[in-house]
Amino acid sequence: MKTIGLLGGMSWESTQLYYRIINEAVRTRLGGLHSAPIVMISVEFAEIEAYQDAGEWGRAAEALAGAARRIERAGAEVLLICSNTMHKVAEDVQRAVRIPLLHIADAVAEAIAGAGMKTVGLLGTRFTMDEAFYSGRLRLQYGLRVLVPPPPDRRIVDRVIFEELCRGVVEEGSQTTFLRVIGSLADRGAEGIILGCTEIGILVSQENTGIRLFDTMALHAEAAVAFALA
Repeated sequence: MKTIGLLGGMSWESTQLYYRIINEAVRTRLGGLHSAPIVMISVEFAEIEAYQDAGEWGRAAEALAGAARRIERAGAEVLLICSNTMHKVAEDVQRAVRIPLLHIADAVAEAIAGAGMKTVGLLGTRFTMDEAFYSGRLRLQYGLRVLVPPPPDRRIVDRVIFEELCRGVVEEGSQTTFLRVIGSLADRGAEGIILGCTEIGILVSQENTGIRLFDTMALHAEAAVAFALA
């Protein structure tokens, strides 16, 4: 079994779920007392968020690349950035290490393809929804049509992520709002919805809606297990 490297803390609310899901998946596959060999560095999210807000993506990339090198030196054989938004600097991080980086958008795209879908809605931070680093990869490499909410709803989704979910706060009203946004994307033709922030699954899950949800955090974690056990 290969050692999995987790570059987490963005936020730790979802990073802890990566750790749990990976270990549960290994135990399910191998049985007994089996668990996953993991190397994890959890960064200081306030620092990273400040770089995001200021548009200083180069400094954010440097911080993550340094953490990635430490993870590699500790023995990791594959690397995951435990954040959708920070895949904006995924290429910079990959260049900093020799081990492969499992891109979160690839994990979700494979699940969407497996479901036979071509049009999906995307929820996430304003960076993930507004910019092309994520949706562009889905379009260009996988031929998917990606829909995002209108600007007012994008602002609401971003606010809930940063002001509530990344702080461990779950509000019933926010869940209702997210389900409304999900429904509106489905009305526009989305066959499924990408929960394109690793914290969104804390707020909404498949049991809340009949519309197919793709939880990027869970899919990314499962992809890491598949790689480690291959």
